[in-house]
Amino acid sequence: MFRYLTVPVTAFAQNCSLVWCDQTLQAAVIDPGGDLDLLLEEVARLGLQLEQIWLTHAHIDHAGAAGELAERLGLPIIGPHEADQFWIDGLPGQSK
Repeated sequence: MFRYLTVPVTAFAQNCSLVWCDQTLQAAVIDPGGDLDLLLEEVARLGLQLEQIWLTHAHIDHAGAAGELAERLGLPIIGPHEADQFWIDGLPGQSK
């Protein structure tokens, strides 16, 4: 069965979600805007194996920690839509 957990992250308290199969425990994280330690604690607590990062769009509160997480765990990033490339290019400026 498909499961999920919503974890509010960053000062914006934006919703980041973990989704997983309860049989395989393979999981994806959706919109990891920040607070990676908190997210990874939840992954460990649930015994999940992160496989992918999914981005709904590239605002900093949704995508701000995606690159670091991908690099740290060697995960692919799926999304956002190609039309959001200008937001991805602007992430450093959004963080100032």
